[in-house]
Amino acid sequence: MPFRFKTVRSLNPPAALNPSVLSPDIMTVPAAPTFMRISIPDDAPPVLASSQAWASLASKGELDYYDSLPGSEDRLIERIGAAEAVLNIRSSSKFTSHVFDACPQLRLLSVWGTGTDHVDLAAATRHGVTVTNTPGVSAISIAEHALALLLAAARHIPQMDASTRRGEWARGQSVELRGKTCGIIGLGAIGRQFARLAGAVGMRVIAWTMHPKPLPGVELVELDELYRTSDVVSVHLRLSPETAGFVGARQFALMKKSAILINTARGAIVDEAAMINALVEGRIRGAGLDVFATEPLPEGHPLAKLANVVMTPHCAGITPEALEAGLRMAVENIWAFAAGTAEHVV
Repeated sequence: MPFRFKTVRSLNPPAALNPSVLSPDIMTVPAAPTFMRISIPDDAPPVLASSQAWASLASKGELDYYDSLPGSEDRLIERIGAAEAVLNIRSSSKFTSHVFDACPQLRLLSVWGTGTDHVDLAAATRHGVTVTNTPGVSAISIAEHALALLLAAARHIPQMDASTRRGEWARGQSVELRGKTCGIIGLGAIGRQFARLAGAVGMRVIAWTMHPKPLPGVELVELDELYRTSDVVSVHLRLSPETAGFVGARQFALMKKSAILINTARGAIVDEAAMINALVEGRIRGAGLDVFATEPLPEGHPLAKLANVVMTPHCAGITPEALEAGLRMAVENIWAFAAGTAEHVV
């Protein structure tokens, strides 16, 4: 089997490669014997090149690596080029029907993460492209973050931290979670982990899910009952045409005025305008949000002005442990596909 060469295009080349630099952004180093050409078009900010998974990837294949975002559909197509496989890092890279049309050599799209709402899956199927993801690897991290957002919102921790730093001594007005009802929408890997944490806090846990499976300590209920009776509503659905706008004005009208909404799934699952109205008008107590309809959150966004909202920048699943596990699985998905035993196919 002939040796190929790996071309790495990088503004800041990974130190681990130790290549001969041909230009400020292009390097060539020997690659292991293989016939698969792999493009990494969007490792920005870089996570893959500095990970333990890089060694496995760099030991095989012909790699086209970029540590900047494509920024446009045409640039994404240019970066994929004649690649047979793409390891997709950022969901800002949109794999549309046009992208698949323009990349006829593409056979595999390995997505780092669980969400595939940035991929036209029907177009991928039409073009014979297998799409894989990394399910479950961030479940514990995201569930812990959802609990952190809940505690921060229920206890007013950001506000009390800020007031204490100003020399004030504002105490009280917090909510105790023990004995309250936690309603979970979606019992996938993340929802199930969050159910375990909510139960450990002492909450009564109820849930609605598209594919019901028994879970000890969790009572399955109808959606309207969940909205009416929950003190906390936590969203753990995958974004799809069926779930876009899933929580809207009607659902907020059903909720208790003391309810807290937690969303670590996808911003578009919740009707953002309806949520803002509910928060402003006091129809719900507060919200803990890690995801938004538009990301990054635009400057001057109404949510940034609300004291009853705790926000983080879509980082729930970003911990060293989850990052390494996810990148390793994304790389292993490529080797499994190459071996004819594709895993974690969407």
